[in-house]
Amino acid sequence: MNLPNALTLFRVLLIPVFILFLSSNTPFNMPLSERALVAAGIFLVASITDWLDGYLAREMGQVTKVGKLFDPIADKLLTSSALILLVAYNNQVPAWIAIVIIGREIAVTGLRSIAASEGHIIPAQEGGKAKMLFQIIAIIALLLDMGPKITMLENAYLVGTVSIWIAMIMAVLSGIQYFVSFWDKLGFGEES
Repeated sequence: MNLPNALTLFRVLLIPVFILFLSSNTPFNMPLSERALVAAGIFLVASITDWLDGYLAREMGQVTKVGKLFDPIADKLLTSSALILLVAYNNQVPAWIAIVIIGREIAVTGLRSIAASEGHIIPAQEGGKAKMLFQIIAIIALLLDMGPKITMLENAYLVGTVSIWIAMIMAVLSGIQYFVSFWDKLGFGEES
């Protein structure tokens, strides 16, 4: 267990805490607005660990197979949990957008797994990284919109809504990139 993998594990352990704050008022007995604010903070910390674990793994020369497998799974669990909960609360995220984003995640994970079983690595695409950034912005903004009304956050819903639409469009486009890369890596386009 190295530091980058420990950060990934920490992110996974934050997911049930995030879910607990956002999905129930017990045992905290706090109003939803306060729980949403805490959930936004937890999500932000978890998102920072996503960037930090990858950075440290590369800088310290501690990139591992476990990290390559575990990190994207942790990301997908975190963002999928947040999207599902945001659908549940007043449709902060339209259900169909959450389905498109989560469906893309499942499809890309499947493609990468098949490619890996054939000895090919399909690295993260820039479009996928940008999609993740817009998802993070959207989720935090929409959680803040559910929180206590603070003047500086008056446009949180607009920022979140625009960002989730951008994330969804980028999910589709980067998903297509993954399919093309998968097709090329496994040589489906070559004649025998």
